[in-house]
Amino acid sequence: MTSAPKVAVMGAGAVGCYFGGMLARAGHEVVLIARPQHVQAIQRDGLRMETRTFDEQVRLGASAQPGAVQGARLVLLCVKSPDTEAAGARMRPHLAPDALVLTLQNGVDNADRLRAVLPPHQVAAAVVYVATEMAGPGHVKHHGRGELVIEPSAGSDEAAKLLSEAGVPTEVSRNVRGALWTKLVINCAYNAVSAISQRPYGQAVAGMGVRAVMRDVVDECLAVAQAEGVQLPGDVHAAVDGIVETMPGQYSSTAQDLARGKPTEIDYLNGLIVRRGEALGIPTPANRVLWALVKLLEGKRSVSG
Repeated sequence: MTSAPKVAVMGAGAVGCYFGGMLARAGHEVVLIARPQHVQAIQRDGLRMETRTFDEQVRLGASAQPGAVQGARLVLLCVKSPDTEAAGARMRPHLAPDALVLTLQNGVDNADRLRAVLPPHQVAAAVVYVATEMAGPGHVKHHGRGELVIEPSAGSDEAAKLLSEAGVPTEVSRNVRGALWTKLVINCAYNAVSAISQRPYGQAVAGMGVRAVMRDVVDECLAVAQAEGVQLPGDVHAAVDGIVETMPGQYSSTAQDLARGKPTEIDYLNGLIVRRGEALGIPTPANRVLWALVKLLEGKRSVSG
């Protein structure tokens, strides 16, 4: 990558707008590829970034067309997990041969699935730790954190430097698989509970019996991870407990999707644990119940809509 590469964000929702906005704020050429309502607002007024430390209108490019990735040396893929392959296929004709595509998504298999439609050497997995939401068209609200962990690949070190210099703490790690699974376990513990209750983490966890359910979910996830041969770094139970301390007011992305009548990523969170548990002969009843309840709520939204 050059010293000042063009950056494209494919699927610029809350996560993509935050990281793309941070890069643009640092002076980099950035284009957000987003839904038309966000594109129109950003083209008119810039991206409003409301964070704990600043509230600014950040000027940057915006487009609704996948072809806007043309010329980008770094692409942040932030689409929902079910859309990974389709987004890769739409980008492929326009992607520069030396571009690096980072998967900033929930779930553990997006990079592998993307490599099925893009040259494998151009894809690197990333683990995202950030609490954000779209507060309106062209308006991203940041509630906390904002770190990235990237797997080693051609261009990863340069991308990490670029992001770090833009105020995004970023490291390159050889155990991104373990970090992705740790994030998956955290998501499995919190996302469905927040979605079903439509409460932020702090309120949801305070519910009677909820912490015990979350412990069961985590134990099932750890059993599946062990059977998969995944090495999870650190104390995962402590990492799960720490989320409610650092993000008590955050609604999960699954809760936000349900509230807006959109499909969720639950099949790639608790649903993935259920499927892998079945394949490995490991019971996952707590994850199955949460997955099934979210699917019921998804169906309710689609029927009522």
